Amino acid sequence: MHITDPVADMLTRIRNANVVYHEMVDMPLSKMRLEMARILKEEGYIRNYKTITDAKQPMPILRLTMNYGPQKERVIQGLRRISKPGRRIYVGKDELPKVMGGLGIAMISTSAGLMTDASARKLGLGGEVVCYVW
Repeated sequence: MHITDPVADMLTRIRNANVVYHEMVDMPLSKMRLEMARILKEEGYIRNYKTITDAKQPMPILRLTMNYGPQKERVIQGLRRISKPGRRIYVGKDELPKVMGGLGIAMISTSAGLMTDASARKLGLGGEVVCYVW
């Protein structure tokens, strides 16, 4: 199956799983998705992630374990794709966005790899704004 925008596909799968309180969500593995999962785990938006290689599946799978509060409160309130295949959004080091006044994160694809807006600000890097998570 060919996906035009793998990042938007990942965000949609997470959003849909979050709405119906699924414990886990599976998707095809890619380097970008793996890095996004790493950032989501570091920031506490998901509980865990792992890669699964199965002989029955044509390609490896990335499995995310969703995170919810003690009374089933959603940790992820929203996800939004910013830079799209039809219109890429780039920012300089002085124009890095703050999501929800600093309560959320923006994932930035820089020359040093994928990182949060806070990390990019600390390193003085700009890049492509991939998505917002709050």
